[in-house]
Amino acid sequence: MTEAAPTGLVVVDKPAGMTSHDVVARVRRLAGTRKVGHAGTLDPMATGVLVLGVGRATRLLGHLMQTEKAYDATIRLGMTTTTDDAEGEELTRTPASGVDEARIRSVLAGFVGDIEQRPSAVSAIKVDGKRAYQRVRDGEAVELPARPVSIHELTVHEVSPATDDQCVDVEVSVRCSSGTYIRAIARDLGERLGVGGHLTALRRTAVGRFGLSVAHTLEELAESFAVVSLEDTARATFASVVLDAEEATDVRVGRQLDRTLPGLCAVFAPDGEFLALYEPAGDRARPVAVFVT
Repeated sequence: MTEAAPTGLVVVDKPAGMTSHDVVARVRRLAGTRKVGHAGTLDPMATGVLVLGVGRATRLLGHLMQTEKAYDATIRLGMTTTTDDAEGEELTRTPASGVDEARIRSVLAGFVGDIEQRPSAVSAIKVDGKRAYQRVRDGEAVELPARPVSIHELTVHEVSPATDDQCVDVEVSVRCSSGTYIRAIARDLGERLGVGGHLTALRRTAVGRFGLSVAHTLEELAESFAVVSLEDTARATFASVVLDAEEATDVRVGRQLDRTLPGLCAVFAPDGEFLALYEPAGDRARPVAVFVT
């Protein structure tokens, strides 16, 4: 008898050099199902937390993509590239060794809060149905409009000369909203300092409540396929509401509930079974996604 494919989240510590799609393909083979997706792309250069959904958990991914993210990054001042990171071709070089550290810290502090950020032209954002990065590869000039993002915290750990003494490396940690481009922070810092900048290293340390402490390498997953259950995922990600038996019966058939909710909530049966995601609908609650079969 064939063993059923698992259902839940798989938290991967993505290695450098792989695309997010490469990781999905590997996990599909390990899980024995094609029903695998990811919550938020990581560039091939980047490493760290990549959250994947397997089976019915793929229906949670759209909600997980909207959660807060955290990163460790290295910004190199004194050079710009075509992609705003180390994978692109060098465009300009301006000596940055004379830039005052206090000025660097001051400019970075100005990014904290609700800001308008212009995404990198080499991004996955669609422009008239086509990815921006593909338009750039096809030789088009792409200028994406700024959009609102929130940078909750930006900590500068170290400012030091790079291997090339005309450049300066800035080690930072960033906690931000979904949709924030760390490459764009590097680019904008360089622009404001007048020397240019790009990203040389990026490691995502958390997606919502899922951090590196619960992430596994692909090699580890090949040895033991670790899955975070739907129940644990829901409790870690959303406000939880335990229903009575009558309400649980209503949820199983997708009915609205005669109760108010504080926002998007995970609702559970009296025995702890995760049933669905519900959201407020006036003085009632309506289903967003029902997970019981």
